[in-house]
Amino acid sequence: MVAEESIDQNRAPRKRPLLGPLWLQVMIRIVLGVAIGVLFPHDAVMLKPLGDAFVKLIRMTLAPIIFATVVVGIARMGVIREVGRVGAKALIYFEVVSTFALLIGLIAANVLHPGSGMNIDSSKLDPTSITAYATTAQ
Repeated sequence: MVAEESIDQNRAPRKRPLLGPLWLQVMIRIVLGVAIGVLFPHDAVMLKPLGDAFVKLIRMTLAPIIFATVVVGIARMGVIREVGRVGAKALIYFEVVSTFALLIGLIAANVLHPGSGMNIDSSKLDPTSITAYATTAQ
């Protein structure tokens, strides 16, 4: 017991980040980004490459993180029964969360009516203007 206490006393105190935890820093920067976009929309356009780069970095790191998490999770499970149980829980979680997201989307569409008030006549649209996009996609 005495040896454990002396180890705790010799341990260096943990340094706290200046602006708090990482999630708080991200939330602060999201709020700042929205505020800059609302208050200074023309200047905010110049910051678009930063946002695009951030999204690309997130996309780049997402797949390896998910793969590593799944591999390590499976490797640490000793019993196949546990793997099946975790898989079943993941499937149920996916179904419940997907259903919840679908319900939110349906409620939002029925309450907010997106696109109502855009008096667009589809017969007056020029179909040749989209051919460049369609050929590029192919």
